[in-house]
Amino acid sequence: QVHLVESGGGLVQAGGSLRLSCAASGNRFRIGAMGWYRQAPGKQRELVATITSGGSTDYADSVKGRFTISRDNDEIAVYLQMNSLKPEDTAIYICSAGIRGRLSPEDYWGQGTQVTVSS
Repeated sequence: QVHLVESGGGLVQAGGSLRLSCAASGNRFRIGAMGWYRQAPGKQRELVATITSGGSTDYADSVKGRFTISRDNDEIAVYLQMNSLKPEDTAIYICSAGIRGRLSPEDYWGQGTQVTVSS
């Protein structure tokens, strides 16, 4: 089993920055692609960014140019640097990971960390 634990959420003013971290434990060597999703109140969960074990990244159009995903393959951790935050970025941010060999990072999920952006 794999456990994912997020940290780094909080309250920030519009235009500010936050850095989210997600650390994996358990059978970490099963992990391939990793990602960040978010879910705002009353909305469906949406993809924010993904990163493969080789470092290829993909972003939702709404965060391109503002958010950067990165990972540490030694520690099996993934990060999300969020700049120029907007009130519409307010959501629970959820870390995810996929089984090595699969393209999708949706086999394991963290509990989420709240990000609130005030106007």
